[in-house]
Amino acid sequence: MATRLMTPSANSSRPTSLRYKTEKRGIRFNIMLVGASGLGRRTFLNTLCEREVVSTPEPTDPEQAHVVEPMRFNKHEVQIIEDGTNIFLTIIDTPGFGDAVDNESCFEQLKQYIEAQFDEVLVEESRIKRNAKHKDNRVHALLYFITPTGHSLRELDVELIKRLGRIVNIIPVIGRADSLTIDELIRFKASIMKDIQHYELPIYNFCWDDEADADAIDENQEIQAIVPFSVVGCDEVVDEDHGSLRVRNYPWGIVEVDNDEQSDFGLLRYIMLNSHVADLIDYTQSVLYEKYRTDKLNKSGFDEYDEGVAAAAAV
Repeated sequence: MATRLMTPSANSSRPTSLRYKTEKRGIRFNIMLVGASGLGRRTFLNTLCEREVVSTPEPTDPEQAHVVEPMRFNKHEVQIIEDGTNIFLTIIDTPGFGDAVDNESCFEQLKQYIEAQFDEVLVEESRIKRNAKHKDNRVHALLYFITPTGHSLRELDVELIKRLGRIVNIIPVIGRADSLTIDELIRFKASIMKDIQHYELPIYNFCWDDEADADAIDENQEIQAIVPFSVVGCDEVVDEDHGSLRVRNYPWGIVEVDNDEQSDFGLLRYIMLNSHVADLIDYTQSVLYEKYRTDKLNKSGFDEYDEGVAAAAAV
């Protein structure tokens, strides 16, 4: 198994690379959760935010269990103070993804949603007088939950990453990772990365910034070696002699959510809400959005773009 990075729970003195600390307005950060039902997205969301953002849903009527609900976009806004910095976090959950036999519409809806946020920024940039309070809704990271089959990526997984990986930072996550043994998990991670390389799937590369300092480069290489992240959601907090523990209870014992030997959750949370917030925002702006913007303008033509500028300025 790859060398484990120390998370704040294990080493509170670990230096942070979180930027924007002097920003009085805080940071606006948008995460999308995508994955088939039953992979613990709701529990992950609540554990990430360290509070109940989404309550347990009512039991499904057995007579309606066969009915496949269309995919939805559920937005949850939470303010989190992380290492002294205000983070205005928007989490977009996508219940219904992958539940149908044909998920073509899900791929298209996700693509349209992500690109629509780019279009909003493009229109705002076109205005003669811009709105200083414009809210940036671009998706900075998409956490894709992979079913813990223990074998390889499914066609659904390959298609999702292939279609969206060039417009959003996809970070693969193994949901319900505690359903696999440690050895099974190691082999499954290796199999997933083999598929990603074989199909040339565009997931987020933590080592993209080759101008970072030496320590950051080493850290990013260690993180990249752990991808995909294996996560376990918390369903209870228990008090121990050495403090409180976030755990998942089973008849045979407990899984410690923040224990690096049992889950990557602690590291993933630290990455998403602390050390790599700036990197994910920067890559979205300087690489993904700029490429989308260039392609859009080249495709539509500058005459049409000038008309759009005039229309936007008139609003």
